[in-house]
Amino acid sequence: MDKVHLEVENLKTYFFTRRGVVKAVDGVSFSVNQAQTFGLVGESGCGKSVSCLSILRLVPEPAGRIVGGRILLGGENLLEKTEEKMRKIRGSRISMILQDPMTSLNPVFTIGDQLFEALQLHRHLKGQSLLDRGKELLKKVGIASPEFRLRNYPHELSGGMKQRVVGAIALSCEPHLLICDEPTTSLDVTIQAQYLSLLKELQQQAGLTMIFVTHDFGIVARMCDRVGVMYAGRMVEVADCRELFNNPTHPYTKALMSSVPKLEMREERLLSIEGEPPALYNLPTGCSFAPRCTSRSTECKMEEFPPNVEVEDGHWVNCWRYG
Repeated sequence: MDKVHLEVENLKTYFFTRRGVVKAVDGVSFSVNQAQTFGLVGESGCGKSVSCLSILRLVPEPAGRIVGGRILLGGENLLEKTEEKMRKIRGSRISMILQDPMTSLNPVFTIGDQLFEALQLHRHLKGQSLLDRGKELLKKVGIASPEFRLRNYPHELSGGMKQRVVGAIALSCEPHLLICDEPTTSLDVTIQAQYLSLLKELQQQAGLTMIFVTHDFGIVARMCDRVGVMYAGRMVEVADCRELFNNPTHPYTKALMSSVPKLEMREERLLSIEGEPPALYNLPTGCSFAPRCTSRSTECKMEEFPPNVEVEDGHWVNCWRYG
C-alpha cells in the first residue's frame, strides 16, 4: 500500500484587504503519496500558487493568513511549527521551484553564492566539500563545465541554464517534497521537454514526492500520477491522471479539456468558457462555477457548496449533479 507523504485537510488561506476578505484558498483538501506527483490545474487566480505557498508557510503577511485546516508532512502538522522550525524545514525537507525561475536568481550574486547558501545553512558544508557538492549538483542537472558556471552571474546564462540552476538549488539539500510552480512557463518546447525529463529522472533516483502546478494538460499527462482541478479557491475534482483524461466529470474540468486544441480535429473556433471567474472577495453562494456552467440546474442555485462525492474509486468531484 502506498504511503501518504503529504496530506492537506480543509486548508483555508485568506487575504484581508480594503475591498473585503479574499478567499484565495477556501477549504482545499488533497493528499500525495510517497514518490508520486500530484498535479494542480485551473485558471489563473484560482489558488494554485497560494496553496503551494501555504504548505511552505510563506503566505505574504500581514494581509495573508492561514485561517484553518491542517498540513501534514510525514504525519507532522506544519501549521503547528514555530517559524524557527519552519526555516529548518524549508530547503531541507521541502523545496520549491518558483513560478518564474528566470527572475528567481539574484542578479548581483554569482551562481555559486546562491547555490551554496542552502548547503551552508542546512548541511553546514564549507571549503572544498562545499565546492565539490556545488559542482556535483550542476553536473546532475546537465550543466557543462560546472566549476566555471559557479563563478558566473545569472545574466551570463541562457534561460534553460537558469532553469536548471534553480532546479539544482531546490534539490541541493535532498528534500522529501518538491513543489514546482509552473517551472516551464518561459521555456521553449525543446528545452521544456529536456527539463521535464530531467525532473522525472531526478524524482526516480531520489524517490521525490512532487506537486506540479501547470496550465498545460500535456505536462499533466507526462508528469502526474494524480490531478486536482481548482476553481475559485476550491478543489472541484480529484482523480488519477488517466481516469481524469478518460472520464472528466465536473463541468469545469470538461470545459477546460474541451478548450485544448486536438491535432486530429479541424475546428474553425476553439471552445471557450463563457464569462469570467468570480472575484474571490465576493464569491457567489453555493457552486462558484454555476454562473458559467452550461449544465446548471435548479439545484446549482442552492446556498451550500456541492458535497464531495466519490464517483469512481479514488475519483472525487464536487458537483450537485452527483450529490
